[in-house]
Amino acid sequence: MTCSPVNARRRAEVERNTAETQIRVTLDLDGSGQARLNSGIGFFDHMLDQIARHGLIDLTVEAQGDLHIDGHHTVEDVGITLGQAFAQALGDKRGIQRYGHAYVPLDEALSRVVLDCSGRPGLHMDVRFTAGQIGQLDTQLVFEFFQGFVNHAGVSLHIDNIKGQNAHHQCETIFKAFARALRMAITLDPRSAGVIPSTKGSL
Repeated sequence: MTCSPVNARRRAEVERNTAETQIRVTLDLDGSGQARLNSGIGFFDHMLDQIARHGLIDLTVEAQGDLHIDGHHTVEDVGITLGQAFAQALGDKRGIQRYGHAYVPLDEALSRVVLDCSGRPGLHMDVRFTAGQIGQLDTQLVFEFFQGFVNHAGVSLHIDNIKGQNAHHQCETIFKAFARALRMAITLDPRSAGVIPSTKGSL
């Protein structure tokens, strides 16, 4: 893995190369929602696009993985690499709001995401997908993506799909709510400029 700090504007670039995957992620937390995505899994790219668009994060993901086996390694390793890039771009978290939450509906589906950029990884996910596959994406891999992300971003993340009958809608509301919650949490608060949002003095 190689990491290149480009932090003048909360940016990062991370590469992860293993025998199973080759991943490159670049992001700009202060972007406008532009995305260039190529994971080899179309629906997964569609979900990553939700993170960029609704989180106002400029995001590039280039992934080559062992898709002849299945999508597991690719999806998990993109989550890991995105988490590493996020942590690098966020830096010491001075001035951020730290907490974020969002409810997002899509037709009959409704999801809630609450997160804390605490420095402590944790994923609590209550989602019962109504289908095992959405396009080329195994719905079990949604958990693996977010687990990889939180472990390396140092984020406590609660994801609840409150209702939904269409698995595509369920998944899309999850990713949109995640993006909105993330956008809230990383927004700089002018009232606490330069202050780390913790009574401990570090996150």
